[in-house]
Amino acid sequence: MADEITQAGPTPGSEAKQDVETLEHTTTPKTSGKTLAASSMHPEHRARVEKSLKRKLDARCSLFVLIYILNYLDRNNIAAARLKGLQTDLNLDDTQYSTCLSILYVGYILMQVPSNMFINRIQRPSLYISCAMLLWGLISTLTGNTKDFTSMVLVRFFLGFVEAAFLPGALLIQSKWYTRKELTTRNAILFCGNIISNAFSALVGAGVLSNMQGVLGHAAWRWLFWIEGGITMAVAISAGFILPDLPHNSRGFTAEELEVAQLRMIEDVGEADVDGANQGMFDGLIMAVKDIKIYLMMLTFTAYVVGLSFNAFFPTLTGTLGFGYVPTLLMSSPPWVFSCIVSLFNAWHADRSQEKFWHITGPIIGGIVGFVISMSTLNVAARYVALFLQASAYAGFIVFYSWISSSFPRPPAKRAVAIALINAFSQLGNVAGSYVWNLKDNGYRKSYGIVTAMFGITIVGCWVFRAILGNLNRKLEEGEQAWDIQPDVTERTAEMEHMDSPDEALRMQKGFRYLL
Repeated sequence: MADEITQAGPTPGSEAKQDVETLEHTTTPKTSGKTLAASSMHPEHRARVEKSLKRKLDARCSLFVLIYILNYLDRNNIAAARLKGLQTDLNLDDTQYSTCLSILYVGYILMQVPSNMFINRIQRPSLYISCAMLLWGLISTLTGNTKDFTSMVLVRFFLGFVEAAFLPGALLIQSKWYTRKELTTRNAILFCGNIISNAFSALVGAGVLSNMQGVLGHAAWRWLFWIEGGITMAVAISAGFILPDLPHNSRGFTAEELEVAQLRMIEDVGEADVDGANQGMFDGLIMAVKDIKIYLMMLTFTAYVVGLSFNAFFPTLTGTLGFGYVPTLLMSSPPWVFSCIVSLFNAWHADRSQEKFWHITGPIIGGIVGFVISMSTLNVAARYVALFLQASAYAGFIVFYSWISSSFPRPPAKRAVAIALINAFSQLGNVAGSYVWNLKDNGYRKSYGIVTAMFGITIVGCWVFRAILGNLNRKLEEGEQAWDIQPDVTERTAEMEHMDSPDEALRMQKGFRYLL
């Protein structure tokens, strides 16, 4: 069944092989001829090691935030550049401009699943992300050299193609280190890079666009791409040395810390976060496409992304308040700062309560209120408050991503494909969203009506998904009750409590439940 987490028990002929494979992933390198055992650590010593591990891991993963800021700046600074003549200089009509926005997501969609399948199988994902970042920084700088519609479309396509490696890859790496009780908050910190970039891009855009016009004979919007692309390439070089790799081989951690990192993931779900030795490259993809939950999340998330498509037009929507381009860019920032604060609190509470549905739909409802205000009044103050509510809808978006990871916990090959497939398909929402906001009449009232409907669809989809997971949890509970009346199963389970058991990585921990 597609929803099964565990694998069948080992056959007698395969126990020895599985014993070796399990120990390869659940023991640390030998120190002075002695193999350390995290499962036998004194609780106080384990707590100290785990605290040190998370401190180092949080510090290194914090670079993901900066990378995401640059990722989003390089992708979306075209919106700020539009305010200072990009569309006029390249002789683009509104449809061509929308095509330049949407073509990025074509490359982005095509590359996400293959990229995440690859990153799940390599030992140094940090180098992979670093190289991808270096390449997209170079392509971003070339955007400043475009001369017409054709050149802009080509550059935007390849920019999306290369940028596709980052977000699904970062989410996968974090899911290999953080437990389900920690992941939402860490994903929120990561996505603050997305949110901050919406505010930061406006500030950077205001600075560059107001001071670089005519420097060395070039338009200010060209300098915007050159400067931001150059910064991206500089940061890319450091990423290969700072970002973590995998819990069994990452540099900068002690042997005890790496062993505890692996044990934490076993304890969280009941299986080691490793793929089977005989698992092929496409097995994760095959498992994913057989799981109906993934299709539901694909459609629901796509509707959510259409609803959030206002972010690419945020400076334009802020411009409907009637101010000049610099005040417009500056006024675009505070709503995203507010969104960042709301998102962090919402994610923290989602982790604390281990609840997902209401932490997703609550911010969506707030966004709907913002849309309704924008449709129903032309009052400047009310419409500006509405922008705050709309931006805060991103808080649920972050929890949604962690819901994906926690709903497809094992094996990692399937989780890698699930993250990439759902995220890639959802980018169709960005393609559609690029055209939704061409309806300018009455302060984009028709556009607001469309995104309101999409948020409604998202809420319904989340409710159905929650019902499916609830049904699976009942089946898990019924299965445990069956175990309780079978002494042979109980005895076997008791034998698997320790990390050095060959079956530890092959068994679901009793008590596992999907998060609702």
